[in-house]
Amino acid sequence: MPSDLALFLGQLIRRPHQVVALAPSSADLARAMAAGLGPDTGRVAEFGAGTGRLTRAILDRGVAPADLTLFEMNRDFCDRLRDSFPGVRVLNDPAQRVADRCPPGLGAVVSGLPLLSMPDAVQAEILGGAFAVLRPGGVFVQFTYGPRPPLAEAVRRDLALTAERGEKVWGNLPPARVWRYRRAAV
Repeated sequence: MPSDLALFLGQLIRRPHQVVALAPSSADLARAMAAGLGPDTGRVAEFGAGTGRLTRAILDRGVAPADLTLFEMNRDFCDRLRDSFPGVRVLNDPAQRVADRCPPGLGAVVSGLPLLSMPDAVQAEILGGAFAVLRPGGVFVQFTYGPRPPLAEAVRRDLALTAERGEKVWGNLPPARVWRYRRAAV
C-alpha cells in the first residue's frame, strides 16, 4: 500500500480538480483543528477527509469511531480511509449532502475543504447543510492558508454565524490558520 504522501501526490496529479492542496495537512494542523473535541462532543462530521490526517487527530482526541462520519469525493481516498479507520463511517459524497446523510445533533464539523476557492453559493450550500445538522452551540472548524477568513463575509452574515480566529499553524506547508464558526446568539 502506498504511503499517504504517495497516494496524495498521485491523486493530485490524476485528479487536480479534486485535490487542490500542495501537501496533506500536517500533524500540527490536524491537532489544532481537533482541539476542543473529545468524547463529550458526540457525533462529528469531517468534510474532505483526504488521506485521514485530520481523522486521526479527531479520533486521538477521544471521539469514538462510531461517532465520526467522513465525507470524501475521491474514491481512492475513501478506500484508504475505510482500511485505515475501522468503525468510522466513510461516505463517497460531497459535503453538500451532510443534511441528507447525517441526522441533526452533530457536535462539530471539521472541514479540510478549500472554501476560499469555491463560489459563495457553494460555500452557502456547504455551511447551510452543516448548520442544519449541528446542534445548538455546535462548531464548524475550518482552516485557510491565506490572511483572510476562509468563509465569504456575505455567507457568514446570511447564515448569522460568528467567526473566531484561532491558532496560526506554522508547522504546515503552507502555514495555515484555524477558524471556528458558530451560530450567532439570537
